[in-house]
Amino acid sequence: MHSPSIVSLLTFITAPLKYGFMVRSLIAAVIVGIICSLVGTYVVLKGLAFMGDALAHSLLPGLAVAYLIGGTATMPLFWGSLIAGLLTAAGIGMITRGGQLKEDTAIGIIFAGMFALGIAIISSVRNYSVDLTHFLFGNILGVTRADIILSLVIGLAVVLLILLFYKELLVVIFDPILARTLRLPIMVFQFMLLFMIALVIVVSLQVVGVALMVAMLITPAATAYMLTNRLHWMMLLSVLFGVASSSVGLYASYYLNIASGAAIVLVCTLIFIFVFIFSPKRKLLIKV
Repeated sequence: MHSPSIVSLLTFITAPLKYGFMVRSLIAAVIVGIICSLVGTYVVLKGLAFMGDALAHSLLPGLAVAYLIGGTATMPLFWGSLIAGLLTAAGIGMITRGGQLKEDTAIGIIFAGMFALGIAIISSVRNYSVDLTHFLFGNILGVTRADIILSLVIGLAVVLLILLFYKELLVVIFDPILARTLRLPIMVFQFMLLFMIALVIVVSLQVVGVALMVAMLITPAATAYMLTNRLHWMMLLSVLFGVASSSVGLYASYYLNIASGAAIVLVCTLIFIFVFIFSPKRKLLIKV
């Protein structure tokens, strides 16, 4: 005989999964939790938080144009946002090439311009406030089977790139001088990292939306950084925190009837606060 507490826990876990949209949402949340956490380790270590935020907001022109062409159909919106993200990443990379402008300056210029263009295009659509709001704040409950397959394919591509070029990215991020000595194509790997960030942002768009996207990139990785200095452990812990936040946040949104994207990010933040307080790196606790 199972105890009442175990039965209650099983019911708590399985009840939402009776609905197909919740199963699809959970799968999408796990995929996003994994790939955001992996790429997020590079974002945190290289100080690209502003870059992630800029790329997320720079998707708006692509989304708006795709909406005008194909309405709310998934594929046009995906390709529109992907093209906008890749163009933004390429533009930032080209402007900063050769050191003519600092990276944060280039990011600020392109971010402001792309975001303004997106707002201008969106404002021309009469019912934009209804149809495009879920791209700002996420619409994970509307994830389709096609969305999951697309996310899985792109997620696997990102993971494969990380596995294939793990050592090269490690050297480029932590020791650029050694990377030059080894004659590694630093610019190529920098562009690759920007493109991976753009891909992850596009995949995660429907789960947490543009407004909350940067939290999924930064918070799990920053939480892991509080616990370890080794990249491979940081990645593993980041994935653990990302998947846990996505799953628990989704369940919280179901039972508390709150926005899914906001719930996921709030769980991320609570985990970070807990680890920040108890982390041996910080030594914030008063010794008794």
